[in-house]
Amino acid sequence: MEVVILNGSRKIAQLAADAIEGLLRRKPDAVLGLATGSSPLPVYDELAARHERDGLDFSRASAFALDEYVGLPAGHPESYREVIRREFTNRVNIAPENVHGPDGSAADIPAACQAYEAAISAAGGIDLQILGVGTDGHIAFNEPGSSFASRTRIKSLIEQTRRDNARFFKSLADVPHHVLTQGLGTIMDARHIVLVATGARKAQAVRDFVEGPVAALCPASILQFHPHATVLLDEAAASALKLADFYRHTYDNKPPWQVL
Repeated sequence: MEVVILNGSRKIAQLAADAIEGLLRRKPDAVLGLATGSSPLPVYDELAARHERDGLDFSRASAFALDEYVGLPAGHPESYREVIRREFTNRVNIAPENVHGPDGSAADIPAACQAYEAAISAAGGIDLQILGVGTDGHIAFNEPGSSFASRTRIKSLIEQTRRDNARFFKSLADVPHHVLTQGLGTIMDARHIVLVATGARKAQAVRDFVEGPVAALCPASILQFHPHATVLLDEAAASALKLADFYRHTYDNKPPWQVL
């Protein structure tokens, strides 16, 4: 796990976009894993700007969303399919048919989850997965206690996560209780993981998953086992790390040929 501490979300977004741009230039038909929430938004803004300004090409790429609420009607503005369209994919030239998400309105939820796993496999797997992390250490909607071997499935949200997400809805009562989410095993199959965390509210979760034990109570801690996981933090999110100075020194003295 590489931990990079930067001064502000703009620098984080630029570094994450550098990794994605480099991937697309090496592999134009790359498969991207897309997260929602607040943390990835500056990354999407930066990628959209590079598409507009520099012609960064997404025409052969495909993308898979991490998760989706269960029970929201088609077109609901807070469904993750709509959020990803609004915040990112409608702003670049990725083909709409190449953007996929779990079907939270399916009549047969287990079959929809299996179909999603099959679609990821058929695309060749995720090349680069963008992640955020919840205040309780969840990634995607794998809440504390999730199996490290889990695949795409239905999950119940704990109340802390529902309260955290209530800011996107009219009230807490409008936040669904269930979601479809890629499992921790699914996420770990991605060839490169880039996790973005900003703000003091994430400091405890960051300390737990970066420097704490690998434990089901902190699902993001499984990333300690990933062969190519990059954690991009601002100073506030990194404020509880015991080895913060070491991470800064390591990144400042990184060989120029060694990219993210």
